[in-house]
Amino acid sequence: MSTTQLTGTDRASALYLDLLKRCLTDLIYINDPLSLMVPYHRIRRSERPRHVLISGLIALLKPFGVHAVQMNRQRYWDYAKLSLDEIKQMRTEGEDWPPRAHTMIGLKRLDNLQACIETVLREGIEGDLMETGVWRGGASIFMKGVLAAYGDETRNVWLADSFRGLPPPDAKSYPADQDWNLNRHRELAVSLQDVQANFAAYGLLDERVRFLEGWFKDTLPKAPVNRLAVLRLDGDLYESTIQVLDALYAKLSAGGFLIVDDYFLKPCRAAIEDFRRANGVTDTILQIDRMSVYWRKSIDR
Repeated sequence: MSTTQLTGTDRASALYLDLLKRCLTDLIYINDPLSLMVPYHRIRRSERPRHVLISGLIALLKPFGVHAVQMNRQRYWDYAKLSLDEIKQMRTEGEDWPPRAHTMIGLKRLDNLQACIETVLREGIEGDLMETGVWRGGASIFMKGVLAAYGDETRNVWLADSFRGLPPPDAKSYPADQDWNLNRHRELAVSLQDVQANFAAYGLLDERVRFLEGWFKDTLPKAPVNRLAVLRLDGDLYESTIQVLDALYAKLSAGGFLIVDDYFLKPCRAAIEDFRRANGVTDTILQIDRMSVYWRKSIDR
């Protein structure tokens, strides 16, 4: 339903959530060259002169259609002649690592997250909301924003993360993770303080935003979480995926949603398939975009 078909509080909530998504993805400033360039303070000192030179050239060449984009799973910045429409499409699909945005999951995944939360609110499905692997906190901020838009003051939003990046692959225990050295991507390491500051910038940081800092194997088995209505996994690796499922899937309410951000990465998908097979999970997997899937839990296990 478009916002023009809504009135009063419903329309205000829809407009707020639409604006929140555009701010979290930085789409609202997509015409600003700085939204497509890595922040200066995140560049190694040895790389800063090159960064300044290239940034200046990109700014001068912008009228001719030259933009800076970091492609998914690449460490360095690629500078290519991409139209703004092409960049917007990448941001919609969650296929770049935005330098300034608070989330990299894109509009489609945010739309899905909104639909899942609205469903559990409408149907009264018991439980909190949780994301495991939060980066800059954008998806979790959006979770809290949806609760705020609908006036829910009872559910918690849980954020589980090491807040120092991904673990090095433990190929001995999890062979599927061999050579997946995502721990080397320092741009994926965002501190707890930075994530809290991002929440505060949107006016959404309060006592119902709960943080679990540390490796999943240490924090999740003893996490003080009773029931979950929405559980969003964004751990990339087999280890980070299977540990979440082992610790938390039983706490997901029947009628709740399990969202997998990185299903089409081989280690993550292997973990999902192994867990579902071992636990007799047969709920239909639905695709969100080219990276992500979700399913609705039919019965408690």
